[in-house]
Amino acid sequence: MYLNCHTYYSLRFGTFSERELLRLAQRNHLKQLVLTDINNTSACLNFVREAPKYDITPVLGIDFRNGVDQCFVGIAKNNNGYQELNQFLSHHLHNGIGIPQQAPNFKDVFVIYPFEKVHSHQKETFLDHEYIGVSIKNLRKLPFSRLKDHRDKLVVQQPVTFRGKRDFNAHRLLRAIDNNVLLSKLEETEVASADEKMYPLENLAAAFSEYPHILENTQHLLQQCAIYFDFSKDRKPQNLKCYTTSEKEDGELLEKLCHEGLPKRYKNGVSEIIKKRLTKELTLIKKMGFVSYFLINWDIVSHAREKGFYYVGRGSGANSIVAYLLYITDVDPIELDLYFERFINLYRANPPDFDVDFSWRDREYMTQYIFNRFDHVALVGTYVTFKRKGVIRELGKVFGLPKDEIDALSNGTLPPSRIDSMARLVLTYGKLVEGMPNYVSVHASGILISEKPLHHFSATFMPPKGFATAHFDMVIAEDVGLFKFDILAQRGLGKIKDTVAIIKQNQPEKANFDIHDVSGFYTNPVINNLIKTAQCMGCFYVESPAMRMLLKKLEVDNYLGLVAASSIIRPGVAKSGMMREYILRHRNPTRAEEKAHPVMLNIMPETYGVMVYQEDVIKVAHYFADLTLGEADVLRRGMSGKFRSREEFEKVKGKFRSNCIKKGYDEKLIDGIWDQVASFAGYAFAKGHSASYAVESYQSLFLRAYFPLEFMVAVLNNGGGFYRPEFYVNEARMLGATIHPPCINLSHIANVIHGKHIYLGLMYLRELEERVMRSILKEREANGKFTSLENFVDRVMISIEQISILIRIDALRFTGTNKHELLWKAHLMLSKTKRLDHPKLFPPKCRNFQIPELHTTPPETAFEQWELLGFPLCNPFELLQEPPKNKNGQRDLERYLNKHIDIYGYLVTVKNTSTHKGERMHFATLLDWYGEVFDTVLFPPIAAKYRFRGKGIYRFYGKVVSEFGFLSIEVIKMQKENYIEDPRYADMKTSRKMFTTKK
Repeated sequence: MYLNCHTYYSLRFGTFSERELLRLAQRNHLKQLVLTDINNTSACLNFVREAPKYDITPVLGIDFRNGVDQCFVGIAKNNNGYQELNQFLSHHLHNGIGIPQQAPNFKDVFVIYPFEKVHSHQKETFLDHEYIGVSIKNLRKLPFSRLKDHRDKLVVQQPVTFRGKRDFNAHRLLRAIDNNVLLSKLEETEVASADEKMYPLENLAAAFSEYPHILENTQHLLQQCAIYFDFSKDRKPQNLKCYTTSEKEDGELLEKLCHEGLPKRYKNGVSEIIKKRLTKELTLIKKMGFVSYFLINWDIVSHAREKGFYYVGRGSGANSIVAYLLYITDVDPIELDLYFERFINLYRANPPDFDVDFSWRDREYMTQYIFNRFDHVALVGTYVTFKRKGVIRELGKVFGLPKDEIDALSNGTLPPSRIDSMARLVLTYGKLVEGMPNYVSVHASGILISEKPLHHFSATFMPPKGFATAHFDMVIAEDVGLFKFDILAQRGLGKIKDTVAIIKQNQPEKANFDIHDVSGFYTNPVINNLIKTAQCMGCFYVESPAMRMLLKKLEVDNYLGLVAASSIIRPGVAKSGMMREYILRHRNPTRAEEKAHPVMLNIMPETYGVMVYQEDVIKVAHYFADLTLGEADVLRRGMSGKFRSREEFEKVKGKFRSNCIKKGYDEKLIDGIWDQVASFAGYAFAKGHSASYAVESYQSLFLRAYFPLEFMVAVLNNGGGFYRPEFYVNEARMLGATIHPPCINLSHIANVIHGKHIYLGLMYLRELEERVMRSILKEREANGKFTSLENFVDRVMISIEQISILIRIDALRFTGTNKHELLWKAHLMLSKTKRLDHPKLFPPKCRNFQIPELHTTPPETAFEQWELLGFPLCNPFELLQEPPKNKNGQRDLERYLNKHIDIYGYLVTVKNTSTHKGERMHFATLLDWYGEVFDTVLFPPIAAKYRFRGKGIYRFYGKVVSEFGFLSIEVIKMQKENYIEDPRYADMKTSRKMFTTKK
């Protein structure tokens, strides 16, 4: 009887979830219910999935509105009608068109016009599928309305938006947030009526007792509605069924491609092991109906190779020899003994994960290719929810709290004495609104390619990038049988591709290598020594302080070691305490026999009985706890958080324990193993995924080892990595480069290298307009280098403000004239002359201005660079107010081992973390006087006493300690050192303040 129900996917309007709506309907004795969210279908599929649990027959529709102005409600008679509604809504969302007051002539949709709207628009005629909705509130007006004569067109339209007053209050706050107004200024027209509630069925019938025909019409309408989506375990995949014209042809093509790939991948011959593995995989892939899924991925990467794009195929699909032969991945599962059942098994309904990474510059092109290549494509949606801090800020504004109070309340630093009634309301309703969807966004990488039009499942919207995006997320997509293709962007591939191009330009005689032929890199002693000594700055996935620390502790010097390290570094392994245990067993293999359970050691001998990869969860569940492979995969997926609350996961969790007890394992052992599984399963990588990462790491490391300067330029041009640009500039200097500030004759927008000379790009001049940069390059390319300031001003249309930036950074140093003199000249030339935006026929005659001799000091230059580039090109230690008392550095740590050291460091990065007790502590990475990296740790008592106060140089006193050969300093005390006053403002009282702000 309820034809107009909202969930909180009626964004910033509705107040509870689709499950709460179903619970509410069950309490009010309903057997059938229509979900009609406002211009949104996010909840629809899960509503259909969950409804049978509440013994309710679901019906789907859409409440079409312009803002809060309700035009009409569309209710799908069947799946075709639902698709019609989705197409109609999507058309308006894609094009930013308002909803019309008159519904189109749908074929399988009932249209209900609200009673008030029919009155105001004086609508007299109605098509067969069109009705007039009457709410309980409208019953007072019905006897006096001409609409009472349309007996066969009247139906119950009692909207459902609230469960009670609390929801109504939350709704008003959401409307105020949506309108960005104070609650007191919120207009009544923006708020739903407080009586938009669900009443028990008998109460609703009693309210309409004088109009039994309205109840009969409503019931008759509902009886004609049925919607079906298959959510069973035996559901068929909804992805594109055939890549070619038939499943038979698909299978033949897949086999053909695999056999063509065998001699290319296995140049030393194809063994029986390889043949058996291929046969096993092909049989299972066909049986599970995943052939087209493989072929679509093959199509995508084949096109990328044709375009010369670099990519990395990873995910659990990297466990597959078929993926390797199709060049979807570059990981040989035979070489690495990758666990096939992690990739695919008979109990797994969903196909394997293929995450295909492209350079951040190529991803959009590849996404467009997929949209053009296949018929039914959309991006996967995701929900951006109200987070605690954000909610408090939004509600603080709604209640009119002052900004400082909002900040303190959001950060949890507002003293209890200042938490008044308004602040308490913010906190109370913040808890209610927290977690609600705020808006629908785009999944980071997921693309759906389906057999049916995507509007069969959902409406789509059009984000700024211009790719249609579904209203539902990946979890619901998988539930209904739609499995996403992950197309990601990363900068690491851009670095590799750009380095190869820079080498061809800077050292063409050495560019005769194949960056994709990585097998030789694995045994290269120069590369492996870089890993062992953790000289990996700029290299994909291995440059962070944590990874550098791990590589040194493990003494990694080979490919397999790096594969393991790539997964061990993940948070779950560290959290379980097994990272430390792995290191101990790695350094002392006899420890594994002493500490590891024999079953665990037998399952995972390669990792000393420690769970490192996602496959290990499946292995432990299957061999240790006797779960089936299907149950083990449910356990692995459940640990990721996707299905943590679902019954199937809880059942498997219980069976894990009961099976272990039956096998006679000690309870303490069971608890320990379960804790390991629970703590990291959702965070660890599949082994194939780690191996794919390691391949890209080795490519980066090869370039870093043999072409370090070109590599650093590419790193900088691709946005750096874990660290700020200045540290890659420092690294390039340490590797032998001469660093030059931007130059209008030699620099480009990005950084360039000539021999060993790196010229920083114009892009680092934060205030320089892109238009000016392009004008400089265009003019230089067309008519050659600039010869003087006058020549530059004549050839490039530029303002005095913009040319001042270039002069201050010394970009016209080729003139040999001091920049202060150039600034005077520029002001005299540009301030009084009207500029013409076209070339002159003849060179202008310039006056020779008489300017006194001026000078620039190195500190002035450094501070100018600091302001314009964001960092100085000199040694920052030279700018200290008080020269360092010593020049201790990383090279001195060994001789200070277990002793105290006094050391200065330029802050690179700080990792703030908490102990198990919740106490704050810090790990800091710094550069010493010589530009070398060292590490410090501030344990909770010291972290409570001393704080890092932004970028700059700190002086430390602490003890040098070694953990598994990794040296660091346990800080006892520290202080931030002061720089000299900015000499440009030395005579100004505010000089220190101004410089602090600029820093």
